[in-house]
Amino acid sequence: MAADGGTKGRADTYGHCDPRFSRVREVFDAHFAGGEELGASFAVFLDGEPVVELWGGVADRRSGRAWERDTPVLAYSCTKAVTATAAQLLAERGLLDVTAPVADVWPEFARRGKERVTVEHLLTHQVGLPAIEEPVPVEEFEDQAAIADRLAGQEPIWEPGTAHGYHALTYGFLVGEVIRRVSGKSVSEIVAAEVSGPLGLELWVGAPDDVAARAARLSAGDRPAPPAAPSTAPSTGPSTGPLAEPAPVAELPGQGPGDPVYEMARAALDKDSLMNRALGNPPIHKLRGGANHPVVLRAGWPAMGAVTTARGLAGFYRDLVAGRILRPETLRGATRRRVSGPDRVLYLDSSFGLGYMRPAMTFLTPARGAETAFGHTGMGGSLGLGDVEHGLGLAYTMNRMAGAASGNLRAYRLAEAVYESLPRSGQSGQSR
Repeated sequence: MAADGGTKGRADTYGHCDPRFSRVREVFDAHFAGGEELGASFAVFLDGEPVVELWGGVADRRSGRAWERDTPVLAYSCTKAVTATAAQLLAERGLLDVTAPVADVWPEFARRGKERVTVEHLLTHQVGLPAIEEPVPVEEFEDQAAIADRLAGQEPIWEPGTAHGYHALTYGFLVGEVIRRVSGKSVSEIVAAEVSGPLGLELWVGAPDDVAARAARLSAGDRPAPPAAPSTAPSTGPSTGPLAEPAPVAELPGQGPGDPVYEMARAALDKDSLMNRALGNPPIHKLRGGANHPVVLRAGWPAMGAVTTARGLAGFYRDLVAGRILRPETLRGATRRRVSGPDRVLYLDSSFGLGYMRPAMTFLTPARGAETAFGHTGMGGSLGLGDVEHGLGLAYTMNRMAGAASGNLRAYRLAEAVYESLPRSGQSGQSR
């Protein structure tokens, strides 16, 4: 079925789009027509009802396999919000106190100045362990407890609680180990048993073999000189390694040294920068195919291991917003801004609740969602977003990894079209 009309759209996109959201379809098609997409999907629920579900393009550039309605793909850091939700489920049951020291449930963590680190510090990227010091061997990739033990033995880069910086991969090993110690289960097991399974969501933190086999294959986009500020953490392609063809320093964006955009772009060129160390260890690039390798897809890393469809990820936010996963008061507390301001790893301003991103330079949202939206971006451009006030759950997944602002803005443009399509106060149909 082609989008809206029953015939193939000019960009070979398919699905349905409520007439009120026709602008969303226009934006989605324009991304394909403009050569910004390889394969992608976008889904929106409004007040629990599906109003947009679009997909199109190619799931595997090598074979030409089409992107279907149920094509899953690795959504990178969109996973972090799912992991945060697993932690909140345990907190609701009185099994986890986010204000308590991590060492209460993980005694080995109380080393090298981390005795007073709280679970909240882990969830809000304040612990000061954004990078694993020693390279993680490939044979350890599926042993999350062993990776967590490496972090337990490290000294924080900054005093925990005094600053925040994006823990791109370590967030998952740290929070995941706390969850395992408290529940005896992995994040993957909790999500499958208590979220995805009961709610029928196409969302896996660690893909079963049959899901991994039909997953879209991530492809690196063009690698031009870094332009203006991106909407997410800088993407480095499916292998999670440094930029392959860095731009000359003289061509970097921003206003020069000291400007956050300039500093982030310069850090992307430096393989030894904290940003690249945070993004590059475990060294996924050592695997053939990088993040497309079955080891990565099935490992279920709690910071980046979600394999999902746009419909599945949007459904997750639909059910969060509706109170079917967490109690409304739990979600309100978890999405309250805990940290905001310059990010010690990404340089740009970032803002976090208890694991959920809040609007900032690293989580751009349209003006109508600037105080109400929460969720998480994923490297390369993916997005999951919820908005209780507006009754929204939406998600964007794709396989062309963006390394430039224009690509990372694909999700923003789609979200902008959604918010623009919502009824204004006083209009017929306005529900809140």
